[in-house]
Amino acid sequence: MPINVVLAVGLDSWLLESQRTAWKSEGYFVISAASAKEAISHFKAGDFDLVLLGHSIPVETRERLTFLIRSTGSRTPVVCIGDSCSDCNSFADATFENDPNQLLAGIGELLATKARMRATQAAQYGNASRGAAAQR
Repeated sequence: MPINVVLAVGLDSWLLESQRTAWKSEGYFVISAASAKEAISHFKAGDFDLVLLGHSIPVETRERLTFLIRSTGSRTPVVCIGDSCSDCNSFADATFENDPNQLLAGIGELLATKARMRATQAAQYGNASRGAAAQR
């Protein structure tokens, strides 16, 4: 089973640490960031499978972080944690309620979908490359 690397951004360092411990037990490697500046610095230096934006971050900051991540050309999924279903962030790939079980399940599904898409694209690219070589 591959290890998924998550950048978790939130203003509550105690909550980030407790989430990090829970995620580690589920096979995730979590890098925590307690500010937008720290998050961007980590993102530029690392290779993340997912960015998780905590509910303690103001919506404007979540949107700005997502924009900065997308401006790098990255297709890394950005997930927001909301206090309720009504806290949907249209700029994020997904928004989940602040329930650990639902969050882990939702992120697991999102990463599995991303892996399937990547495999499909790789297969299509491989077939196209073989076809072009055969035409030469």
